[in-house]
Amino acid sequence: MTTSNETMITIKNASRWYGEVIGVNDITCEIRPGVTALLGQNGAGKSTLMKLITGQLRPTTGEVEVFGHIPFANPKVYELLGFCSEFDNFPEHLTGRQFVVRMAEMQGMSRAAASERAQVLIDQVGMHERADKKLAGCSKGMRQRIKLAAAMVHDPKVIVLDEPLNGLDPIGRREFMQVLEKLANEGRAILVSSHILFEVEQMTRSILLMHRGRLMASGDLRTIRELIDRHPHRIRIMTDQPREAAGHLVKLDQVISAEMRPDGASVEIKTKQPDLLYSMIPGLSIEHGLKIYGVESPDNSLEAVFAYLVETP
Repeated sequence: MTTSNETMITIKNASRWYGEVIGVNDITCEIRPGVTALLGQNGAGKSTLMKLITGQLRPTTGEVEVFGHIPFANPKVYELLGFCSEFDNFPEHLTGRQFVVRMAEMQGMSRAAASERAQVLIDQVGMHERADKKLAGCSKGMRQRIKLAAAMVHDPKVIVLDEPLNGLDPIGRREFMQVLEKLANEGRAILVSSHILFEVEQMTRSILLMHRGRLMASGDLRTIRELIDRHPHRIRIMTDQPREAAGHLVKLDQVISAEMRPDGASVEIKTKQPDLLYSMIPGLSIEHGLKIYGVESPDNSLEAVFAYLVETP
């Protein structure tokens, strides 16, 4: 079993150019057991970094190592890695079970061993009741689970998932994240790319945040969020009583300002104590009879993090 402090992936000053175009630029980081989220907008370099880790690309400069081995064109590293591409291409005529069995057979397993391994993985990803449905008729969430099962047939220690939550409904996301949590608890390193911050917050505290090929921030999510919390934090409250709500909110010491939104159905406040204010809103609603239908924060988006990091307006 892998120890919790063992470094599985080491990246040192790695860059990758496509001609004159920079894919990733001078990336240095380490990835250990557990779930690590690779965050960034489209074009940030997430897929390029994943291809360097999985050995599909060689860095132009710098070093990438998986358990001390260079991954490019290295079968020894492939034995340690499982990879799920963002692309969703299957032999649609097969069932999920048949697909996983064939992937296991490609690893050199006999038909009996492949069938047994496929059943274990199908159970593990929560597809035991739907594995015999043809892939052509499977939902996005079902296909993602089958893809994950196929990537795990050789029992990899590192699993790399490129945008696995794309297209999943809220229930599918929650169930998929529960599967990843179980795998991480077994001592594996799970690297998940995403561009949606609130999904990542439900999944892990460890993140790598990329922008235009550079690693802008890394570490615990709380540290990254502090980059936002140095600025007034915006909270939007949906209510059909925005004037009344604003009047009560501005009386709180934690509120810097309150502004009614043009939609006439919400009020936006600014605060430097968002966690405390979130906990106070339910009591405020009860005390003053305010009908509050929802609470959200524009600053919880990845775009807001980027805006502060790169100092854009």
